[in-house]
Amino acid sequence: MLKSYLDFEQPIADLEQKILDLKDSDLDEGAIQSEVIRLNESIMKTTEKIYSDLSPWQNVQVARHPERPHFKDYIERITEEFDELHGDRHFSDDRAVIGGIGSIGEYKVMFIGHEKGRSTDEKILHNFGMSQPEGYRKACRLMELAERFSMPIVTLVDTPGAYPGIDSEERGQSEAIAHNLRVMSSLKTPIIVNVVGEGGSGGALALGVGDHITMLEHSTYSVASPEACASIVWRDSNKADQAAEAMKLNADSILELGLIDEIISEPLGGAHRNYDQVSSNLSKVILKNLDELTKLPINFLIEKRYERLMSYGSI
Repeated sequence: MLKSYLDFEQPIADLEQKILDLKDSDLDEGAIQSEVIRLNESIMKTTEKIYSDLSPWQNVQVARHPERPHFKDYIERITEEFDELHGDRHFSDDRAVIGGIGSIGEYKVMFIGHEKGRSTDEKILHNFGMSQPEGYRKACRLMELAERFSMPIVTLVDTPGAYPGIDSEERGQSEAIAHNLRVMSSLKTPIIVNVVGEGGSGGALALGVGDHITMLEHSTYSVASPEACASIVWRDSNKADQAAEAMKLNADSILELGLIDEIISEPLGGAHRNYDQVSSNLSKVILKNLDELTKLPINFLIEKRYERLMSYGSI
């Protein structure tokens, strides 16, 4: 049973609570097992019904689910070994972005991604996944290192956006993001981008230029948060649900717009329901694309990468 449920998941929570309550009932073991089977079938049907018709705003809530897997959760499941690398060699080591060398299948890969943290202390340490300039400069350093040693790059994007504090702006937040876009567009190594949670604004784009871009089924990708959009358009952040509808930020809409190449399926009820299954799904897609991209001439990849960037915004 989950620790946290979204509002629209309450029918699922009620059924799962009934299963827990059976442990304290006076029914015999056979009757309990029979009732548990019946309740589990109801849970499956209820979950399938709810998740088959999520509104864009509900999809945003799933992408932000407090128990949704983060970078560290994926790394420990899809890599056989992972050596984290630290620091931007200019100012500090931003823990909102984590990067390092890991093994997946027969490949040595530079993994880079946002980490939001789980506990209160971890969330503060990782600044809720909102990177300062040092995080993007660290990512850039690691990507250039990967190019030097002919390692493919895999990014896991999950951020509400770059940190908007005054100190970040003073140290060149916008320049750091823009520099990453320029560097990634011409790196002479394959790049696979995976949006696994929130793909928010420039904070996501700084790790989002690649040769193959995927989104998990219930992740989001947008120029701003629905709350920010609602505040700008209607001057009322409470209209975030309307903004989410208008922004077309869910995976199906983003694929239809041609901004991504593939949607990766999640377990029934979202990635927070089964870390192992969603990690396996992600791993298979990464390996498939590594097999395909590493066989292509690097000049061809760079040309296609440039064409993708130039096509953004075209009708």
